[in-house]
Amino acid sequence: MKAAKSSAAQGQVLPRRWAIAGALVGALLALLLFAPASWMAGLLADASEGKLLLTDTRGSIWSGSGVLVLTGGAGSRDATALPGRLEWALAPKGLGLALRARQACCINGELLILAQPGWGRLSLSLPSNGQGDWLARVPAAWLGGLGTPWNTLQLSGSVRLSAQELKLERVQGHWLSSGRLDLDLVNLSSRVSNLAPLGSYRLSLTNEQPGISRLQLNTLDGALLLNGLGTLGGGKARFLGEATAAPGREAALNNLLNIIGRRQGARSVISIG
Repeated sequence: MKAAKSSAAQGQVLPRRWAIAGALVGALLALLLFAPASWMAGLLADASEGKLLLTDTRGSIWSGSGVLVLTGGAGSRDATALPGRLEWALAPKGLGLALRARQACCINGELLILAQPGWGRLSLSLPSNGQGDWLARVPAAWLGGLGTPWNTLQLSGSVRLSAQELKLERVQGHWLSSGRLDLDLVNLSSRVSNLAPLGSYRLSLTNEQPGISRLQLNTLDGALLLNGLGTLGGGKARFLGEATAAPGREAALNNLLNIIGRRQGARSVISIG
């Protein structure tokens, strides 16, 4: 008799446990399906160490929009927003996710980012978008959100991003890269110089060895001549470059050269790290 009662009790417990487990799984699926767009904002802030923010988010993490803001990071009082709204759609692709982003002001067609999560790591890749040789273009004034010296220079012009087989991988809190990334600063002008435009420049990031990327700055054209070399790896950037004035433009650029680096005669030394 006791054995029969025990079996009956166990028979009641098992369905109850399955019901609880089913409810938890259902709640988890509902949470994932209807996760708010603010989750995307949190992921972006974490990946950029608080320098790239999504504000005024709407929709869900799977289909949403927000205002993209550049800032100097935690504690910074500087921030600038891109015009209009960034719209995105996130969907499973293979064992990873495909993120498709659009923004009328700044993205060339549709930007596709493939995300592949792994054990303790996350890889992001940028396949060709088929829309030409550049992926995005933003106003140079947007850089003012990073704080000093960008907020002092108050640049105008544009910053254009292009990539070739670019892949970023986050391992143990640090980003590693392979492929090539080019940032073209086109027709730059600054409030601290009456000479406009100052010129156009290219900052290239290429893979040098595992965990180390090479930075190179070159002048494409203009009266302000910029060049330099550096490395990026282990979460640290090192760069050494110089700025000089083209012949006959020394007086017009003297004030700017005093601001952007450490003066050594006719040149201004730019050092990071």
